[in-house]
Amino acid sequence: MSEELATNGLTLVVKWSSHEYTIDSVTIEDTVLDLKKAIFKNTGVKPERQKLMGLKSNGKPATDEMLLSKVDIRPNMKIMMMGSKETDIASVDLSPQDIPNVINDFDIGDDIELGNIPIQNREEFLAKVDKRVKDYKIKMLSEPRNGKKLLVLDIDYTLFDHRSTAECAAQLMRPYLHEFLTIAYEDYDIVIWSATGMKWIEVKMRELGVEKNTNYKIVFYLDSSAMISVHTTKYGLVDVKPLGVIWGKFKEYSPKNTIMFDDIRKNFLMNPQNGLRIRAFREANKNRDTDNELYYLSKYLKKIAKLDDFGSLNHRHWQRYLNQE
Repeated sequence: MSEELATNGLTLVVKWSSHEYTIDSVTIEDTVLDLKKAIFKNTGVKPERQKLMGLKSNGKPATDEMLLSKVDIRPNMKIMMMGSKETDIASVDLSPQDIPNVINDFDIGDDIELGNIPIQNREEFLAKVDKRVKDYKIKMLSEPRNGKKLLVLDIDYTLFDHRSTAECAAQLMRPYLHEFLTIAYEDYDIVIWSATGMKWIEVKMRELGVEKNTNYKIVFYLDSSAMISVHTTKYGLVDVKPLGVIWGKFKEYSPKNTIMFDDIRKNFLMNPQNGLRIRAFREANKNRDTDNELYYLSKYLKKIAKLDDFGSLNHRHWQRYLNQE
């Protein structure tokens, strides 16, 4: 604990739901629970529903009863928070069949057209992809490997239950995550693409133990600024993840060797042939013992890795393909 912090008290910045809140009503003699109560006054998220990312003491997650003087913090430190207001939770049915978006994702097919031209072939949307290829700066975490296919993964509800509360991120991690990534890495370069900011991605990957895992490597992260907006006749403007951004930057990857997992099908509108809609992982405390999606998808990835071209696959029927001899 620095002398400055001990002398001047404690001011922290909490980032939640795309907003930042300055918390200056606690001191180092208060507890983590006192901090959560102060955050509640600013955000409306109850203490028991708050998850403060990266708040640790001696490398371990800080507990509610711990004094802030014992927590690894610094003046004006920015803390990422996850959690929902009671009113928001009450208005959402969190059953696995529902998608937490205004758009009814089940009604979005792979053949959406604007006029007579499929979404993925519209010149104005392809121009947006070209602009992302030119302007989006990628920070490389590892180098592409010769002859490997490409696996692009979403985070929220795909690898991680970002809405539930827990003492540490590992409790919200989808079962079999590290085993899945280890197996996939044998045949695929791995990219993480989340519809959030880069800071959130880095925090989540660090908390989940993905960032520096010795059994596999991530090539790079993509955040929301790599996405584009497309207009659909039925649903209006929606944001999507065009794989063309990656294909335009890396000659190693193409529609023939790329597959993307996401729990929201609309993200595939610019590349419907390459998207596999994974079942959303929610309510981790209740479902972590029975969820085996990544276990079976690792087998699917291993099986299709033998193919030279993914163009003939229908990923909607991946379970049927997996059961074929």
